[in-house]
Amino acid sequence: MKNTHPILHSLGHALLVLIYTSGVAWLLFNNQRIFGHTQSFVLPLAVLLLFTLSATIVGTLVLGRPVLLYLEGAKIEALKFFGYTVGWICIITFFVFFVLFVSKL
Repeated sequence: MKNTHPILHSLGHALLVLIYTSGVAWLLFNNQRIFGHTQSFVLPLAVLLLFTLSATIVGTLVLGRPVLLYLEGAKIEALKFFGYTVGWICIITFFVFFVLFVSKL
């Protein structure tokens, strides 16, 4: 597998995680407006299924390419790509918390 510009490629994966989690956060924030107030087990079921789906999607974005690289024998590149992706996600997370903190001032 050709691994050109792993830092930028891992940034793309981290940004896809940000976009996906933003969509899930928006859905959870607006769930009563979208689905109304429900008293059945369907809403908790939907949330648990969404949690499972989210873990699968984000896990694939974070671990998919490193696992493929590792299986191809590029162990160092796999670890670097994984580290870059986690690093980008940390930077994005700190930025989101910074924006949240600044907006409270």
